[in-house]
Parts: sequence; C-alpha cells; structure tokens
Amino acid sequence: MQLRYNFRVYPTPGQRVALARAFGCARVVFNDGLRARQEARAAGLPHIGDTDLQKRVITMAKRSPERAWLSEVSSVVLVQSLRDLHTAFRNFFSSAAGERKGPKVEPPRFKSKRDGRQSIRLTANGFRLRESRRLYVAEIGDLEVRWSRRLPAPPTSVTVTKDAAGRYWASFVLEALPEILPETGVEVGIDLGLTHFAVLSDGRKLDSPRFLRRAEKKLKRLQKELGRCEETSKNRAKARVARQHAKVADRRRDWHHQESTRIIRDSQAVYVEDLAVSALGRGWPATSVHDAGWSRFVAMLEYKAAKHGRHFARIGRFEPTSQVCSACGVKDGPKPLEVRRWTCGACGAVHDRDVNAARNILAAGRADRQNACGARVGPVSVPAPRREAGTPLSRSADRDRNPGPSGPGGRQENRSPGWMLPAREPAVAPVGWGV
Repeated sequence: MQLRYNFRVYPTPGQRVALARAFGCARVVFNDGLRARQEARAAGLPHIGDTDLQKRVITMAKRSPERAWLSEVSSVVLVQSLRDLHTAFRNFFSSAAGERKGPKVEPPRFKSKRDGRQSIRLTANGFRLRESRRLYVAEIGDLEVRWSRRLPAPPTSVTVTKDAAGRYWASFVLEALPEILPETGVEVGIDLGLTHFAVLSDGRKLDSPRFLRRAEKKLKRLQKELGRCEETSKNRAKARVARQHAKVADRRRDWHHQESTRIIRDSQAVYVEDLAVSALGRGWPATSVHDAGWSRFVAMLEYKAAKHGRHFARIGRFEPTSQVCSACGVKDGPKPLEVRRWTCGACGAVHDRDVNAARNILAAGRADRQNACGARVGPVSVPAPRREAGTPLSRSADRDRNPGPSGPGGRQENRSPGWMLPAREPAVAPVGWGV
C-alpha cells in the first residue's frame, strides 16, 4: 500500500533562499504551461501535447534571456511541476466527461507567489537519503530533518513544502507492507456529532475537544493586531496569525491520530455514517463542524484500517439511525435535536439517542458486509512485518538486519541507508483489504 510520511525540515538561511528560488521556478513553469494552453484554446488551435509543452516552457525557455534563470534549479523540479499541470487537466477533462467519480473538478488555475503554501516535488533521481541522517535535494543541499520515526521502505518521491506559518516539511511517498495487528472479535459502529465528537456502539463517548473554539479569543486579538498594521510594514510580517492557526490544526490532527489509532487497535471492524460534511458546513453550525474535522478523522480510520488489516465501511447517509429502535427494529419516527433520550413505543426500551444511532450503524454495517457480493469479506494471508515503522533500533542493528542490495556503485544503499529501515521478520498474517 502507498503511504505518506511527513517530517519537519530545518533549512539554513542559504538553503531557504535556494528553496524560495525553486518554489518560484516551479510556479513560473506551471503558470507558463497553463497560459500557453489557454492561449491556444482561445486562438482555436489544437490542444498542446505534454511533450510539446515541456519543450516550449522548459527546454526552449531556458535558452531565452527572459527565462534563463530556470537553469539555476534542478530540472526534476520543473518537470514535476509541469506533470502536476498535466494531471490537473486530465482530472478536469475526465470530470467534465463524467468519467471521474465525486464532485466536479474545476480547470487548473494560476498559482500566486502570495499563497501561504509553496511546494516542490522531486522523484528518486532528485533527492537522496544520507547516512548522516540528512536529506539531500538537488541544487539545494543537505537538509536537516527531524526524524520522528523510521521509513518502512525506500521512498519513491519527496515533496518539500513551506506552509503559511513559515515552517518547512518533507513529505515522503513510499510503498510499504502492511503492519497487521492481532485479530479481535470486536466490531464497533461510530456516530459522529457535535455535543460528543464520537459515540461508539459499546456506549463509549469521546468529548469534542473544540480546539478552534478554545483558541478563538487569542485569534481574535491577533487578528485585530494584524488589521492595525500597514500592509508593507515589518510589524505585519511579525503578527503571524497563521502560526496560531497552525497550532490549532496540529493539536486537532494529533488528537485525531490518537483516537483513530486507539479505535483501530481495539476493533476488528469499524463502521461509520457517510456524512455530507460540505453541506453541514454551510449551515448555522459551520464553525463547529469544521472545528470537529470529521472528514479527516474518517480518512484516518480508513487508511489505518487498510494498513493494519481491519475492516472499514461506510453506511448510507439516509439510513434512519436516529429513528429506529436498536432493540426491536421498529421505526419510531423523526425526533427534534433537543430530544436526547427516548422510549420505544413498541418494546418500551429507553435509548440514548447517540448510542442508539451508533448501534444501528453497527447493525447496518454488519448487514452490508455479509451481503456484499454474496461472499464472505475476510482477511487473506500475505507476508507482513511484525515490527512497527517507529521501533527504535541501533544503527548497527539496522544494517545487520537490512543489508543493502549488492550491485555496481551501491546506489540503492545511498538512497535508503540502513538507519531508515525497520527490522523485518518474515511472518504470515491476515490482511483485510483488497487492492
């Protein structure tokens, strides 16, 4: 399965200048390619192919005096920026033709140098992992990385990003083997809400931390200070409201990771309701809905279930989970939101509204799983490592357990040093996802 690992990067002042130059060149190539295709369409000319566009905005542009400075950065950065443009156009065309699932995709837009987020992407021939625990990026140098865990496999690409808070990140994409957890006989349904962030079918309730609501007072004060600064003043650059927003987002993300990991480890199957978060975010509880971060939490549950061999499923958003008695199955009708406890008129069972909904989600998920294609959905046996990616091991032990492939030049050893890889022991474990 494909995973992404994100780490904080601390470039030197000179490397920051080089990264800013790379960000600008990648942005210019993207905008030049988009402008060329827009002008060709306006003139009634055929669509410019990917190869011809690359020759025009990269190869020929480097020879012109107006774009000669494109040669100062790695060509990998420029080519990958143009490939991002190709991908954006393909997604737009397939969405317009009805071949792409999900919401409609708009055509690509020009990138601005004033955007809070700037990034470059490099493939395997544009970066290297050093034995000195540093990340080498072409034309940038060796970057200091704060390694919080080991990479389970050699990365295939890396994206270096500068966010609105002025922090630098390195995001590695790699193909990793699953880390199968021991099987449990527990299945759980989850009802997401605002009063309680999540209510589980076994009666557990997770209180909503409301990180944004708790930081609103400080954000309001910082926003006022920012509004009193002139646009070109240095004080405006110092009043970084984005830093406080980044802290709120980091706390929310960390809490989501902790709770989603705990649920996946304790449950063999997880079922959630497919909520229309974008529609709920346009109503009166918009701030609370976005503060909860349901979509991010559900996405974490989904990929962690695939990673650890668990079953994950969504049930239909139109299931009457709050109207049906989980004890006898009788539909008791809709109820206003202020009704938190109710008694079934058929069997007399007293229900907590949210717990009852979670139990109905569990029942609906079990029914869908048993009826899927008329076959049992279960794990299959494949080799998998026993250890987690973050298991601390000495550098010498990693080299002994993960010897690099023998070959001319030892190029693979340079790209994936021994300290980056976890100890792997062959095992046969169940995996509960299909690829």
